Amino acid sequence: MLSGHRSAWRRRGSSRAARIAVPLAIPMALGLTLGIILAVSGGNTTTIEQSALGNCASAAASASGAAPAASGSQAAPAAAASAPAPAASAPASASAAAAPCPSASGSGAPAQAAADNTDCDIIVPADPLSAQGLATPYQLTGPNGTSPADSGCTMANGANLGAFVQATILNPRTGALSVYNPLVITKGTTPAVAPVVPKLPRGAIVTIDFGFQAGNLIQVGATPNALAQGRCVNGLGSPFGQVSFCNGINFFRAAYTLMAIGRLHVPRAGTSAKIVPTGGRLGTGRQCPTVRNFDMVDQDQSDNVTSTYLVDPNTGQTAQDTAANEANMAGAQKLGNGSDNALIARFLDPTLGCTPFMAPDLANNNTPATSQALDELLAARNMPRVPALVPENNPMTLDANGNLDPAKTNLYRAEVGQPAISPANDRFDSPANYCQNMINIQGPFLMANQATLAGGPSPVPDVGNNLFTFLANRLLQSFDNLGCKNFGLTNPVQVVADGNGAATSATINTTPQQATGANGGGNGGGNGGGRQGNQQSWQQIWRQFLGRGGQDNQQDGGM
Repeated sequence: MLSGHRSAWRRRGSSRAARIAVPLAIPMALGLTLGIILAVSGGNTTTIEQSALGNCASAAASASGAAPAASGSQAAPAAAASAPAPAASAPASASAAAAPCPSASGSGAPAQAAADNTDCDIIVPADPLSAQGLATPYQLTGPNGTSPADSGCTMANGANLGAFVQATILNPRTGALSVYNPLVITKGTTPAVAPVVPKLPRGAIVTIDFGFQAGNLIQVGATPNALAQGRCVNGLGSPFGQVSFCNGINFFRAAYTLMAIGRLHVPRAGTSAKIVPTGGRLGTGRQCPTVRNFDMVDQDQSDNVTSTYLVDPNTGQTAQDTAANEANMAGAQKLGNGSDNALIARFLDPTLGCTPFMAPDLANNNTPATSQALDELLAARNMPRVPALVPENNPMTLDANGNLDPAKTNLYRAEVGQPAISPANDRFDSPANYCQNMINIQGPFLMANQATLAGGPSPVPDVGNNLFTFLANRLLQSFDNLGCKNFGLTNPVQVVADGNGAATSATINTTPQQATGANGGGNGGGNGGGRQGNQQSWQQIWRQFLGRGGQDNQQDGGM
């Protein structure tokens, strides 16, 4: 997802399909995460948000210079004499001044090694689905046995190579949901504050989602059985990349079953008078966006998490982001994972007058919190007429050679509660139809709501100077990264960038386009014609998920 800059903005490893050329040694995320970190001050802490392309003054960023220029149909940069449009004001919690990133750690990773490396390992504790397993810190370290110092895989270097873990808990007896963000520390260090041990309900069903700021994050068990105990998967044949999962299939199977019998109540997405409806029967009216809306998806939807951590800039030690820890850690910095989920919760929802789906945070005195799994449940409960599901041309689900891999795509979908590939959903989400719907639905939505979105802060100012230009640049790059031109489509987005490559204005051609090629040719849900499907209910999604897409991940042969 380009949300912290990941979708079209996060940096990918060399094993992934080609992404945007990024001269920065930083991640891209939020669906569009650039690897820049938005550092802002608030209270006793400074926030380093890799949330939609965040940006902090890291050594790598300073060495690399300018942010990546948008690709595709981007217009020439504005003349040097023209001053760039003023950046949108930051959220209430943010200030304009950027704080430096914390040092790479006491051991001091070689600058070049840290800048060149894009992959890390994360050590998963024993019994990860238990209360004690959740409270045991995950350990970030270098790939293939390299040390944190030699690889740059430290949480002090979290703006570039930070890892994040998020658990969502379901009480099968009551249907109650809760959230817990396990702590990630650098291997060989100790937490700044010991994690809270959560009190789990009897028979709790836990799903764990992982997020990363760079290329590939690979789970490694602290014990020989740790990954099997957690039903954890890194991918299928090749890793997904920035994300991985534990027990997602079982969690969503149980959640959908409880929804069907009325024990689990997931709310409606809500509506907002601030939203200008677009798309006619294909659109969602004034309904607030979810992670399965073509209004807001990017090249790799449903990825990364909303977890944040506190980092001691002097020691590089981390702690859970709780009110108590914030009060006791003066000068601590907040580190966030750029994700599509954070894009909605922290940027789109506030700007559009919407409220995210939240549940009690077991580490933070039951304060309401968001999570990736909660967002998927909300999206399943409020499926649009033309739903966006993870497509086969998502760079995270391609095989090691960059080819489409249906089995890997199905495993990814199952771990986030989405139904497997079928003729029914291929009408909307085949590679060709996904591209068609993304530009035919999202383009008009962005243009119609330009005034409102332009008033919102940019997740990553080095990508766009406000929320609208950010989203437009994200759409432009997602088109390229999904290979949409291979289906006879033309990139509808043009942006004007300043001297640093940040979009300062954008135009989107909203003329409907028709995809051609495999599974295209007008059978999709875009405006280009063809029979349109009826809106799917969550009950239909539940039945589809319990079919092929909901099978056991061990049977699927996950890594």
